[in-house]
Amino acid sequence: MSEKRNVILITDGDVYARKAVELAAQEIGCRCITSSQGNPSVLDGPQIVKLIHKAKCDPVLVMFDDSGFVGEGAGENAMKYVAHHESIHVLGAIAVASKTRHEEWTHVDVCIDRFGELTHYGVDKYGIPEMEEGRITGDTVYCLDELDLPIIVGIGDIGKMGKMDHFTVGSPITIKAIKLILERSGMYDSSKEG
Repeated sequence: MSEKRNVILITDGDVYARKAVELAAQEIGCRCITSSQGNPSVLDGPQIVKLIHKAKCDPVLVMFDDSGFVGEGAGENAMKYVAHHESIHVLGAIAVASKTRHEEWTHVDVCIDRFGELTHYGVDKYGIPEMEEGRITGDTVYCLDELDLPIIVGIGDIGKMGKMDHFTVGSPITIKAIKLILERSGMYDSSKEG
């Protein structure tokens, strides 16, 4: 495992998230670790790292989910392991908003609202901008601040947002968030889009 793999962390893992992430991977040309889906996450960090290294190409999209567990649950423990692994290079993270009962939050560099507009305000699970700048509330975002990531993009509930990000309409918000991370990392050039 000498070659570092490029990874994007996604803080959601329900069935809607899986469908949106799979569609985005196909559209952009990424790989998606489908078995990292779970609500909560069922794979641990070492298992996910092995799957990342089996992926045919980079970047690799990986989902993590705590399913509302207070503090650091299975999803966040796995995410920390992956992010700190010597063979993984994290390009960034998509922080997914939820209506958590425990008010867990993280700083974000930018958010994308339900209409695909960039905003410096946080967004709620419906992708509607909130009043606070630079932070988002979710149930698997608690440890993101500790990971020293190049970029954290906040979005509403992936694959949902009042059907604005549903896979049947092409999951445009999820795709935009992934492209933004790839663009910031130098792995994607939006000027070449036709």
